Amino acid sequence: MKFSYLLIAGLASVLSSPGCKSTETATAASPQPTPTSAPVAEAPEGPPVQPSVPGRGITMAYMDPSVDPGEDFFRYVNGRWLDETEIPADRERWGSFDELRKTTDAQTLTVLERAAASGSYAADTDQGKAATYFALAMDTTTRDAQGISPIKDRLERIKDLKTYADVIAYEKSVLPKGGSSLLSFGIGSNPKNSNTKVIYLGGGSLGFPDRDYYLDTDTASVRRRGMYVGHIARMLRFAGYTAGESKTAAPRVMDIETRIAESKLDKVARRDPYKRYNPRTLTQLKTTFPTLDWPKFFSDNGLAAPDTVIVGETAYLDLLAAAMPVTKSGKVPVNSASAKTAPFSMQGLRDYLTWQLIDGSADYLSGEIETANWEFYAQELRGAKQQRSREERSVASVNGVLGEAVGKLYVDEYFPAEAKAKAEEMVGNLVKAYAARIQQLEWMSTVTKGQALSKLATFRVKIGYPNEWKDYSTLEVKPASKGGTYLAAAEAARRWNFERDVKEAKDPVDKDEWFMSPQTVNAYYNPAYNEIVFPAAIMQPPFYDYQADAAVNYGGIGAVIGHEISHGFDDQGSQYDRDGNLKSWWSDDDRTAFNARTGALSAQYSKYEPLPGVMVNGDFTLGENIGDLGGVNAAYDALQIYLTEHGRPGLIDGLTPEQRFFISWGTIWRTKYRDKAIENQVKTDPHSPGEYRAVGPVINLQSFYDAFGIKSGDPGYVEPADRVVIW
Repeated sequence: MKFSYLLIAGLASVLSSPGCKSTETATAASPQPTPTSAPVAEAPEGPPVQPSVPGRGITMAYMDPSVDPGEDFFRYVNGRWLDETEIPADRERWGSFDELRKTTDAQTLTVLERAAASGSYAADTDQGKAATYFALAMDTTTRDAQGISPIKDRLERIKDLKTYADVIAYEKSVLPKGGSSLLSFGIGSNPKNSNTKVIYLGGGSLGFPDRDYYLDTDTASVRRRGMYVGHIARMLRFAGYTAGESKTAAPRVMDIETRIAESKLDKVARRDPYKRYNPRTLTQLKTTFPTLDWPKFFSDNGLAAPDTVIVGETAYLDLLAAAMPVTKSGKVPVNSASAKTAPFSMQGLRDYLTWQLIDGSADYLSGEIETANWEFYAQELRGAKQQRSREERSVASVNGVLGEAVGKLYVDEYFPAEAKAKAEEMVGNLVKAYAARIQQLEWMSTVTKGQALSKLATFRVKIGYPNEWKDYSTLEVKPASKGGTYLAAAEAARRWNFERDVKEAKDPVDKDEWFMSPQTVNAYYNPAYNEIVFPAAIMQPPFYDYQADAAVNYGGIGAVIGHEISHGFDDQGSQYDRDGNLKSWWSDDDRTAFNARTGALSAQYSKYEPLPGVMVNGDFTLGENIGDLGGVNAAYDALQIYLTEHGRPGLIDGLTPEQRFFISWGTIWRTKYRDKAIENQVKTDPHSPGEYRAVGPVINLQSFYDAFGIKSGDPGYVEPADRVVIW
């Protein structure tokens, strides 16, 4: 199972289909006068004061000069932007990431349209397939005419399921195209030997985005569950249920999903890689869940019976054993699915599988069905006012399916070689700075420091785009003129991925593979590969501008680079060694000292309250908060390395490089949220809301206080004894 630690989680809609469940052009204003209330450090001897280049670096018009940075740093940096910016109606939040994603989507749309209009790409080329897929996504007329027909055969098959054996056979048959809900498997790097592959066992699909939605007992959660049951009933009517049938079926679905949710790890426990690492032999699987013929389960999908598989959720497998037991007659007991230990009823399973099918397919069917799903997941859960444009949703979909085919076109158009070269220099300085910080740690022993430095030295760095592109030659994308459907194209892509993984199951892990396309505005650390990855699209303002001053870039993309490096040493990544193996390289005393510091950081963030009664979960967001704290520290030190080597530029817009560094960091996290969106983020997203990502790390840095002349007694000042230093 491939996984990574993202810079920001809102990317789901870019990585996958434009599904409603998954949780842009910025205007550069003219330079404004220096904020008069901000303490400005004396310019060092050297070059004279320089004006900023229009459209480069910091947009002064977004700042609020009436605010003292020692009182409210986030508002000092972003106050005018916060006052003057409205969240677009088709967004649940709006900020720097969202602006850049909108810009990148527009760029991607341009290259797709040019490719289609040029006639340069035959239908069987990778780029031609991307154009065909995009056309299917855009063709609402054909989709409306097709209605429910793309899933009609499967709906009829679900109606005919009579036994647990029938259910298992159905699930097994739809697994390669991404349709399995109860049990599935994937192939990825072995946590104990990252160069080899292993099978991961998963399953238990839920309609809500997190188990807490099923289990929380507050009034809002109870009300939301009632609305969810109503939504299930509405969607089942599209699948052919009568109003009466859907009304009785929806609670049965809710009962099954609630039992599944209860068997899942909570969001904090899921962050522990050892709790997700549960190797089981086929004999053990047979003993746990004898209803399934395990060797046949794998062989029917092209795999020899494995010696061992990794089970992520052992309690879920226990649930399946109780809910789908072996019976001598083969007949299914007639029980209510709501009883904690009762078998699932066949009617309940048919309802659940029908719901999962219509829910998972909604974005690929008629506009009426797609909109109905959007109204619950985006409008009700996250507060959106209107759907995003068809073009944006289609671009997101093709990016998720044929990302590298589009990426070739995107890179040629929008990623200059000079940008990559300067980014590589920045990475080098970040690694130097991080190494120096590790060597200076007072809480870590010499032996463990040596292990940490060894891991840092072996980091793989990927910038821009892959050296070798994916080959989509065996993927068939059939146009509507030849009977193709949007859903069929999406399922063909899933099958292509599945069959590719199965075919390569015995091969060594390819650590040159990328898990994001170049046109993705994000970054990630992958512990199994011990790598940091920065797609081309994030190498744009406000994160990175190769023509802007170094302080802005180190405060933007430099801190992002430091963030991803820090993931190699956060509470999860630090449990993997230099080779990407889940293996301790710490002394017990060093781990205890580390845990004390991370506990203090968790306590800091748990005090943040973005809405009345809605608190940030410091344990859930710990890894990302460690990433931000380590990233800003390392980027600041790396900037000093750069300034030593290249010289100080003097004041720009009346600001020192150190001030511009921190302002740049605060700029990239400017974000406004709808109330429902912030509630959903706190419940489901391991990243803290934007304001706390901007402020949370810097209040622990003396260099921040020095840059703005912030002193003890100022509202934003934290006494040294209360600050957290980890890396």
